Amino acid sequence: MAEKTKPIPSVWARGQREADQPALSRAAIVREAIAMLDADGIEALSMRKLAARLNAGATSLYRHVATKDELMELAVDEVCAEVHVPAAGPDWRADVTAAASSFRATALRHPWLSSVLGQAGLAYLGPNLMAYSERLAALFTAVGFPEPSRAIDTVFSYVIGMSTTEAAWLTTVARTGETEAAFIARLMPAAQQAAAGHEHLQDAYGEAAARLVAAEPDAAASPAGAPASPAGAPDSPQAIRDAKFAYGMEVVLDGLALRLPR
Repeated sequence: MAEKTKPIPSVWARGQREADQPALSRAAIVREAIAMLDADGIEALSMRKLAARLNAGATSLYRHVATKDELMELAVDEVCAEVHVPAAGPDWRADVTAAASSFRATALRHPWLSSVLGQAGLAYLGPNLMAYSERLAALFTAVGFPEPSRAIDTVFSYVIGMSTTEAAWLTTVARTGETEAAFIARLMPAAQQAAAGHEHLQDAYGEAAARLVAAEPDAAASPAGAPASPAGAPDSPQAIRDAKFAYGMEVVLDGLALRLPR
């Protein structure tokens, strides 16, 4: 007897089931899951806790989402609808930077996103991610890259890497209950002590301590990834993160520019 073919482990490879409760739907489940992920992270999300938040039994959830892995596929696809990719214009570097910055802002609003992209099964088959990928392909093709998919991979390997590190840092800060500036000010003496004896690191931390200014409370509470306000000062923590991201983007784009036909 031929071995039974195993089902493809992805929510996008099977049909959606009908709701057994009028108030319970896949969309409602995903919205609540995202709220839990944003508030408490991946470790805090479970099907049992999610069912309790929805006032539903776990069995009801499993009619719509078979596993937590499927739930993560759906959550990733849902938040990727927030990413904006502009149509190709006269300045390709500005367009690519806008697409990259939009992804970064989305990843910082949802700090779990970047870290699970490579683990979320076949999330790229979702409708929002498909549409996002199509817009990126159209942009990079219009720019004239001979291998647009490789150019896209290059840019977004940088963006995802930076966003993962930045989101992890901001999550650490959020758990302290302090502003980013206050946490850095409290952490800096320990960082300088740890760097003692390491010439280049000691200089870098000393310079950072000298330049750092206290961020204003309303600026510290503004959405991560948003442009710093004039009152935030050039050396506010958010402005430093923005400048670091922008520098790396310029370097990546400088390299990609060499691949364009002359």
